[in-house]
Amino acid sequence: MTVMCFGTFDGLHPGHEDYFRQAKVLADHLVVVVARDETVREVKGRSARRNEDERLSAVLEHPLVDQAFLGLAGDKHEIIEQVGPDMILLGYDQTTFTHRLAEELLMRGLAVKVHRAQSFQPEKYKSSLMHLEILNS
Repeated sequence: MTVMCFGTFDGLHPGHEDYFRQAKVLADHLVVVVARDETVREVKGRSARRNEDERLSAVLEHPLVDQAFLGLAGDKHEIIEQVGPDMILLGYDQTTFTHRLAEELLMRGLAVKVHRAQSFQPEKYKSSLMHLEILNS
């Protein structure tokens, strides 16, 4: 089974690693899509600390990840069509591009299961909180 995950991954931390672990339990093959720099700015209203190539490289080096790609500009669902995963595991707090995702994929003729990961110490390992800590240090 191929499972796909999405995120910015601006500095891998234990929360990301747990997300990958949860996906890998379900997957024979784990594919991770790393957000493009322009998507990060659009969604978060700021740039990532690391550029997309650095973030992609870090994800590719993670031992649980079998494949990783940069997301596609424009149609955010096209990468799902190209890879054809059996399941998408969304982050526990992921809201961008998730509204009606299962319905959108069905309209495109894709029978992809969509599940949500469990949180892992969100009071400590939520990326937005870690970003604030860096800004305040």
